[in-house]
Amino acid sequence: MTSETTGRTGATERFEVARDVAAPPEQVFALLCDPRGHVAVDSSGMLQSADGEPVRAVGDTFVVHMDREALGDLPMGRYDVTVVITAYAQDRLIEWTISGTVRPPLRHLYGYRLDALPDGRGTRVTSYYDWSEIDPVHREKGVFPVIPESALRATLGILARTVEHRP
Repeated sequence: MTSETTGRTGATERFEVARDVAAPPEQVFALLCDPRGHVAVDSSGMLQSADGEPVRAVGDTFVVHMDREALGDLPMGRYDVTVVITAYAQDRLIEWTISGTVRPPLRHLYGYRLDALPDGRGTRVTSYYDWSEIDPVHREKGVFPVIPESALRATLGILARTVEHRP
C-alpha cells in the first residue's frame, strides 16, 4: 500500500508505505524506540551508529552518527544529527525530525504507525517520510526527498526480518 500527498507546489511531498509483519505492535514499537533499532533497520546506509536511551515521549532525543556518502549525492561525509521525537503514542505511533548543523532546520518528518492485525497475528507497519514543511531555502535546492520511496519499502523489509526472528 502506498499513498502520496501532494503539497502546495503540486509535487509529491510525502511517501507512505505499509507492510504486515509477524510480530506484535509492542515488539515492533520497542525496536523503533531504541536508537540502535533505527540503525539496525536503516536501508539507506547513512545511519552508522547511535547513542542514547530508548525514547518514551515527545521531546526525547538521541544522536545518530551519519555518513551521507552512502547516498553518493552530497559530499557531506560523516556527521551527527540529533533525532527529536515529535509524536509518540505507546505501541501505535512514533515520529521524529532531525536537528543538526543545517540552518534553518530542515523540518522533514519520518515516522511509523502501528496497527494490530485483526487476526492478532502481527502488525501492519506504515512508514512515512514527509517533507511538506521544509523551509523554502532548502526546497529551492531541489534535494528533497532525501531518500526515495523504495528505501522506505526496503527498511520495512529489514524491520520485518529483524522483529520476526527475535525471541
